[in-house]
Amino acid sequence: MKNNDIKWQSHDVDVVAREALFGQQSAVIWFTGLSGSGKSTVANALEQALAERGQFTYLLDGDNVRHGLCADLGFSAQDRTENLRRVGAVAGLMVDAGLLVLSAFISPYRHQRELVKSFIPNGKFIEVHIA
Repeated sequence: MKNNDIKWQSHDVDVVAREALFGQQSAVIWFTGLSGSGKSTVANALEQALAERGQFTYLLDGDNVRHGLCADLGFSAQDRTENLRRVGAVAGLMVDAGLLVLSAFISPYRHQRELVKSFIPNGKFIEVHIA
C-alpha cells in the first residue's frame, strides 16, 4: 500500500557524485541458487577480490539479514517474498550510495527476482545463478 503523501527527497549529492567520489559504478550482483550451492562462498570471494582492488562493496547475505532486518519473518512463501522485497529496497539504497552490492539469496522464483530488480536502476542489476 503506497502512501501518496510520501515524496522522494532529492539531495545535492546524488549517485553520480558518489560514483565519481568512489571512482566506480554502483550495481547489484545478485547470486541466486539453492541452499548449499555456494552463493555466499562465491560472493565472499568476489568481495575480497574487489576490496583488494580498492572497490567499495557490501555483501548482503540471506542468513545475515534474518538476524535483524528480517528477523520477524518466517519461511512461508509470503515471508520469503517479503524478505526479498526488504533486501531489494536496501540494495537499491546502497546502489544509490555508490556501492557495489553483492547479494546471496535463495530466490528461486523469477517474480521474486523481478521484485528485487524493480528497486534497482536499469543496467545496475546483474543476476548470477550458482548451481
